[in-house]
Parts: sequence; C-alpha cells; structure tokens
Amino acid sequence: MDVLVINAGSSSLKYQLIDADSENVLAKGIVERIGIPHSVLKHTAEGKEKYIVEKELSNHRVAVELMLKVLLDDKYGVIKDLKEISAVGHRVLHGGPDFSDSQIVTEPVLKAIKDNIVLGPLHNPANLMGIKACTEAMPGVPQVAVFDTAFGQTMPPRAYLYGLPYEAYTKHKVRRYGFHGTSHRYVSMSAAELMGNPEHLKLITCHLGNGSSLSAVKDGKCVDTSMGLTPLEGVIMGTRCGSIDPAIVKYMMERENMTIEEMDTYMNKKSGVLGLSGISSDFRDLSSAAEEGNERAKMALEAFAYSVKKYFGAYSAAMGGLDCIAFTAGIGENDPEMRANIMDGLEFLGIELDPEKNSHRGVKMEISKSSSKVKVFVIPTNEELMIARDTVKLLSK
Repeated sequence: MDVLVINAGSSSLKYQLIDADSENVLAKGIVERIGIPHSVLKHTAEGKEKYIVEKELSNHRVAVELMLKVLLDDKYGVIKDLKEISAVGHRVLHGGPDFSDSQIVTEPVLKAIKDNIVLGPLHNPANLMGIKACTEAMPGVPQVAVFDTAFGQTMPPRAYLYGLPYEAYTKHKVRRYGFHGTSHRYVSMSAAELMGNPEHLKLITCHLGNGSSLSAVKDGKCVDTSMGLTPLEGVIMGTRCGSIDPAIVKYMMERENMTIEEMDTYMNKKSGVLGLSGISSDFRDLSSAAEEGNERAKMALEAFAYSVKKYFGAYSAAMGGLDCIAFTAGIGENDPEMRANIMDGLEFLGIELDPEKNSHRGVKMEISKSSSKVKVFVIPTNEELMIARDTVKLLSK
C-alpha cells in the first residue's frame, strides 16, 4: 500500500509518497509560500527529473490539489489513480496530554488538536489545515495524526512536572512535553536493533540540528527529555536560547523596554549560537569562522557542546546507567568535530570514541571503539517513515 505523508506548516507543505511494503520513497516534495506571492512546488520522483511548478496558491487546499495533480502527472508522477493512495499520515506537533500514540483522525481527535492550539499556536493550526485539505481532496481516504509530543507521554510525573503550583498543570496543562518525538522514537528503535534488541536498554538519543533536543530512553520508553512546555527549553540551539534563569525574562524586558512578543522573538529567533556569535545560526558558518580565529564563533560552538554534554551525566543518573548514545539530525549526523567535542572528557562513563569511524558523515554506523562500554552510533533519522509505519499499523488493526 502507498501512504502519503504530510507535514504542513503555516505557509508550506512537505510530502512523501511511500510504498509501505518496501518502505521506498516513490516521490517527495515541498510546496512553499502558500498564501504568499510567488508560491512554488518542488517535486522529485524515483527515476525522474526534478519538477518545479510556480503558481499562486491561495491556501492549503489548493496546494494539496496541485500536489496530487503532480503525483498523477504522466511525466513526473508515480501513480495513475488517487485510489492508489491508501492513507495519509500527518505530522501533528502538539497532542497535549491527550495522546500517547498516533490516532486515526476522527471528530474527537480533530477537536483535541484544536483545543491544543494554545500549546502549539504556530503549528497546530497548520496541521489542521493540512488534514482538512487532504480530507476534502481525497474523501474517504483514512487520515492518521502522528503527534510529535506523544513519545514524551511515558515520562513519570517527577520528570514532566515543573516546580510550580500544581494548578498550573491541572488547569493550564503546564508540564514538560518534549518535541522531536517521532525522530527520537525512530532513532531509539534503530539503536536497539543495532544493539541486538536487548530487552533492557538505557540509551540517550541526541537530535541535534538548528533545533536540538535529547531524550533519555529506558527499555524503549522516554523517561526524560530536554525540551519542555515548548521547544524553547533545553540545550542552546541555532536561534533559541535554551534553558535560562526565568528571571532573565522580566529583567531584559525592563531594561530593553520589550513587549511580551518582542521578548518571545528575542529568545526564539535572536538567541542561541546566532546571538552568542553574532554571525550565524548555521554551524558550518561558525566552524569556518572559528577556524579563521573568530573567538565569539568558537565560544558559541563550545557553549553548545557543553550544554549537550551535561545531559549525558544527568540522564545516566536518571536511568541508573548508560548503554548507548545515538546522534541524529543535521548536526548529529554530519558534524564529526562537534560530536567529538561533545564526547570529549566522558571517558569516565565508559565512552571511547573511534576517531576514524567518527570522521564519517550521514552514515548509519557505530563510531565508538569495540572496547567502549557505552556504544555510540550515528543514525540518520527518518520521521516520514515512522509516520508511514504508524499509519499502516493503525489501519491494520
């Protein structure tokens, strides 16, 4: 069966058509600038040349119609009839405390996604638009919602509660949720396979990119994660500040005369390694600048590595040991130097990194020495495949 995987943003729509039996990607693409002048669709299909369509797209429904038209195209498409699409799997950011796993889309599920807009104001509305657009374009085709926050629902209260009055949780749903959940789940499952699928495994998954998070996974379940109520908490990121003293918010607002919205932008868009370096949020730019002697770029990279490193000690303590570490996402998969800097000084945990193995980029492999007590892997993430697998699993029940 063919599963269409959708990731809808406020003005974009990413898609992949996956053969669920072989798990091959038949076609993929992105529609950008939806509802904005100069909309464009960029499409690639197995064994065919890249196809670009520039056309004004007023909303997600029109974008979905164009996507389906391209998938059906004699020259660039890969299907002859829409009936070949058995189901659609949607990445949905925030399920709040309502969902610990993926769900077939029903009216109660749609209502829950809508109710959790307060927790995911930028993403949940776009996710709803994507679901609605696909439902209208493909009536009768099952839709599945795969929640980014579901993986973190296995955390115990001691890990997800903040030290606030309990009513903040019961009345306003304030708790640690964690994000990148679909990625952490895929990578933790892959790591377990590489470890020979042991029944009991303590591992740390490191999704390191422009947005970064770590998860402690014990016996296949998330027991702690670095992002919190929002993706702002945790390690220093590309443009996000990560965890800071909460009093800094009031302090900086008063001294810089900032509104709530301006402070939110300050922490989410102007901070992180961009704010520290004053150069870029792209770690490749920072590495080049550091090599040329830029001290702020060097400091930003060191601060990022340090903020990640601390979690290894914390999560090892939380799980009562550590068997495995898995790096993924843009930086985790493709930056050997950053991986080495993060792991430097962790020999006391039984970690021995192999410099030659660690020099590889974007390849699924072990990068620790054979004598290392804690195994270290690079595992390219595949959230789309995880969404397709969840979709098939739900529909087969």
